[in-house]
This record gives sequence, C-alpha cells and structure tokens, in this order.
Amino acid sequence: MKQKPQQTFHDIILAVLNGNSFAIVVALIPSALLSQILKFLPQTPLVKNLEVVITLAQSALPLVAAFAVGMLLKFSMLEIGSLALATFVAAGNTVATANGFTLSGSGVILNIILTTLLGALITPVLHRVLGQLKMVFEPLLVLVIVGLIGQLTLPLMLKMQILVGKLVSGATNTQPLLMGVLLGVLFAILVVSPLSSVGIATAIGLSGVGAGAANAGIVACSFTLALIGASVNPLGVTLAHFIGSPKIQMANLLARPKIFIPTSIAAGLAGGVASLLTMHGTAFSAGFGFSGLIGPLTAWQTSPGSLLGLRVLITFVLVPVLLAFIMQFIFVKRLKLVEPAELAVAEL
Repeated sequence: MKQKPQQTFHDIILAVLNGNSFAIVVALIPSALLSQILKFLPQTPLVKNLEVVITLAQSALPLVAAFAVGMLLKFSMLEIGSLALATFVAAGNTVATANGFTLSGSGVILNIILTTLLGALITPVLHRVLGQLKMVFEPLLVLVIVGLIGQLTLPLMLKMQILVGKLVSGATNTQPLLMGVLLGVLFAILVVSPLSSVGIATAIGLSGVGAGAANAGIVACSFTLALIGASVNPLGVTLAHFIGSPKIQMANLLARPKIFIPTSIAAGLAGGVASLLTMHGTAFSAGFGFSGLIGPLTAWQTSPGSLLGLRVLITFVLVPVLLAFIMQFIFVKRLKLVEPAELAVAEL
C-alpha cells in the first residue's frame, strides 16, 4: 500500500485553516444568498422548506470542516469519519433538552478550528497505533479523546469569540473612522493571503460598521488589482477579481509584496468612507467584499439611515473604482512601482 506523505506541523496548520475556511463558505453561502430574498416572498410551503434547508446547511458546518481538513491532509475515509464525529460533538450547536437535543446555528467557529486541529494531530497517530483494530476502535477513541477535549474547551472558546467581537465592536464604535481604515487594510491583506477573510470575520464575530469597512476594503483591493492587471489578463480573469475573489492574485502578491502598497492604501481609504457613511454588515458578509454581491446587499439590508441605495453605490462601486484608477495612475504610470505584467494570472 502506498504510504501517505508525511505532514509537517506547518502543513497541518494550513490544512486546518483552509479547510475550516472552505467549510464556512460552503455551509453559510446558501443562507447568505437566499435568506434575505426569502423574506420578500410569500410564506408558501416551498419557501418554508427552503428556509429549513438553508438553516440545516449552516448546522452542518462542523461536519464539512472535518471533511475538508481530512481531505487536505489526505486522510482515509475512516480517519475523516472519526474526525467528523469528534468535531460535530464539540461544535457547540447542539443543545440538550428534556426531549433530546436541538440543533441550532453553525457552532462556535474557534472551537471547531481547535477541535479539527487536535483531531488532525491525534487521529493519524491512533490510525497507525491501532493497526488491524482501527476499524473498531478508531472512531470510538477519536470521538472520546478529541470530542471530549473539544467539549471541555467549548466554554472558553465561546468566551474568547465573544470577547474579541466585543473588543473590535467597541473600538469601532469609539473610533469608527480609524477602525474603518484599519479593518479595510487588514481584510484587504487577508483576502489575498493563504488565510480566509470570511473565516477570520466569522471567528471574531465582526459585524456592524466594522463589517461594512472590512467589505469595502476588500472591494477596493479587488478593483485595484483588476484594473492594474487588466491589460495583461483576459476579460474573464479581470472580472473574476471582484465577481469571484482577488485571492487569484495571492501568488503574485506574496512573491512581490510591493503590490500590497497600492491595494492597502485604496482599502484603507475605502474602509474609512464606509465608516463615514455608516455601512453595516454581518460576521458572515464581512469577508466577501463584492463577491456574489454579498457585501453590498448585506449593507443595503442592514445599514441604518436614509439615501441607503446611494450610499451603498458610493461605498461599493464609485469609491473603489475611483481609488483603483488613482492607484493605477500613481503606482503604475507615475512611480512605476508596479508593472501590469506582475499581475498576470493564468486563465481560469
């Protein structure tokens, strides 16, 4: 039998982060796209069934996370199944009642990440040690060891998640302009890094003005990268920067960090504008930017005040596009710090 490649701790960390980020997107996107639309439709049996479907999909996040992490680490089906069981019981989205259990929400993201990390470290060891007995004892031992540890860490991870969210929210309410700039820059960097902007935003519970600023920063980053590279990339790739994700430029930015300068400036300014215009968002929408129109639509649905349509248009279209042209003019045409060829992407 062919041996699995030996995984380093660095490999495991990246697999856990990327796997959980993938799960957040897969499990939560259906709800993000459909939940607001369904509110405007008559409450027919079909609409109610759709609401149940997308709610259940959110609750499957810990299972999808374990599956994704296991796949990235090239686990066997037995290892993936064992990890999924442990992650599910430690997720925190099941509540004991007098009549059994109720399933609610997607769970505590930080604890799901921690549990999949522990499982990724422990499961392969048990798989090797148990030998021919692994089919019988591996699911049990992973469930008891990893799942029990995950349940013990759940209250602490929940408190940490709430605390970080409150700190960011408090800082944003106290210094909205400054935090808008900082969050715009931070999430513009995250969205083109190996980490997930959606995963980070969801883990810390980023919402309100902070989420709106983060989204605006991502949008400005997307338009800036798309415009600078438009002359060397096909139209489909150019559009993919903001209709899809600017993460397609990750390799180019990591190889040439100087490109972070124009994107960060644009993102910071856009985040500041979003704060001034009191654009809001949710913990889930915060990491998407323009992708799927989730950022603008959520801002339109959740932001307070009048002239909302105009403010959304200014924040998520006019300002990012204007900033993109300014960044191109300064850093490409004048300073020649960035060359369009440096943003060439293989056709998708």
